[in-house]
Amino acid sequence: MRRFERKQNIFTNKDALGESYKPERIQERDDEISEYMDALQPVVDGWEPNNVFLYGNTGVGKTAVTEFLLEMLLEDVSQYDDVDLSVISINCKTLNSSYQVAVELVNELRPPGAEISSTGYPQQTVFKKLFQELDDVGGTILIVLDEVDSIGERDELLYELPRARSNGKLEAAKVGLVGISNDFKFHDQLDPRVQDTLCERELHFPPYQAPELQNILESRADVAIAEGACEEGVLNLCAALAARDSGSARQALDLLRLAGEHAENNDDSQITLDHVDIARQKLEQERVVEGMRELTENGHFALLAVVSKAAHDETPCRMRDLYQEYLRLCNSAGIDPLAQRSVHNHLSDLRMLGILSAEENRTGSRGNYYSYALDVPFSSAMEALSDVLALDSVLEEIRRTAQQAEAV
Repeated sequence: MRRFERKQNIFTNKDALGESYKPERIQERDDEISEYMDALQPVVDGWEPNNVFLYGNTGVGKTAVTEFLLEMLLEDVSQYDDVDLSVISINCKTLNSSYQVAVELVNELRPPGAEISSTGYPQQTVFKKLFQELDDVGGTILIVLDEVDSIGERDELLYELPRARSNGKLEAAKVGLVGISNDFKFHDQLDPRVQDTLCERELHFPPYQAPELQNILESRADVAIAEGACEEGVLNLCAALAARDSGSARQALDLLRLAGEHAENNDDSQITLDHVDIARQKLEQERVVEGMRELTENGHFALLAVVSKAAHDETPCRMRDLYQEYLRLCNSAGIDPLAQRSVHNHLSDLRMLGILSAEENRTGSRGNYYSYALDVPFSSAMEALSDVLALDSVLEEIRRTAQQAEAV
């Protein structure tokens, strides 16, 4: 049996490719940083802060820029005696209501051992406790809610916090919200009263283009990769793949890191284009598997319907045809099918997860409709479905159909 040995032929500082790494400067986001700083300027001037909401896909720098600017803001306002700034940050990913977010904020503000229970209180009681904790802190307080769209329609906190000072519920504290969301439609889904109350500054972070991703990769590779350990064209390929897929810097960095790990584990002296291709396949598989965890059984069957149509080379496929295939598959598995609208919602979720793509078709006066197709390799989708569905005969039939279609 082999023993553990340190390997450093590829990486000099692999942490520089990780999500927790904080570079000295944020690259390729100068315009967004400038606009963000303008939105935060009232804090420096001693006024009530703006509510700022950031929108953009995963991995385009929203959280990184927020952390970078708020650290700088805390440092810069320390020179002013009349500005007392505090920043509270929470991730709402596992918090699906205003109540849960408020409880999390209260417990973040309280000392260890003084936390409140996540259940058992009326919502307004929790809000009252939160306002008291905020007033005890006093000064200017920025509350950062990452993945704020997770709270869904239960958005009462977004209505109450911006109005708390004018309603006399806060006296010593001036509170501003910083919301970070991957859902561009989140604002439109809020209660109209919340939209009016927030009066937020909206900042949009577009996907990175390939040249921008290459610049980011080059700066990180200078820190992370040993000299001469990266074959020519590797960074360009990682950037191009990520730009074509999601425009995500995180995806580009993950591709480079996984490719480097594969090279290192094989005792290769360089990261090659082949290593990048292996890393791409692994990431695609992980994305589908991760997405599958978000879905119910009927969500799995909605994806299976698209996979089945793809096997017959019938995608992009419109909703009505996918629904018929979904009904057929549910019937063969003996599960109760959902109504077409519910299946459409599952397809929308799969699209949000990056597993499906949707093409809008315009039909003039009759309205528009979407056609769906896989946005990941067929083999990755099949492998992920095999892990969650005990339908070997159905999956084998789909595989044979795909092989026959490919042969033709």
